Amino acid sequence: MYDLAILGKKIKIERIKNDFSQEKLAEKVGVSTRTISLIECGLQHPKFFLVAKIAKVLNFDINILLDDKL
Repeated sequence: MYDLAILGKKIKIERIKNDFSQEKLAEKVGVSTRTISLIECGLQHPKFFLVAKIAKVLNFDINILLDDKL
């Protein structure tokens, strides 16, 4: 199991590095903007396949994304 708050922070950091808005990331992975917002805030537990899609879109190693270290 991974820490939702840390996962959310990592996604937000990588999203910003990639110059993506929440809307753009949501569109690319097929979810709502609200879903991305909730994940980034650590308030929603995303399914693994969604985390994998986000990692792929952001060109980020999923193993690093799921690691509990910032």
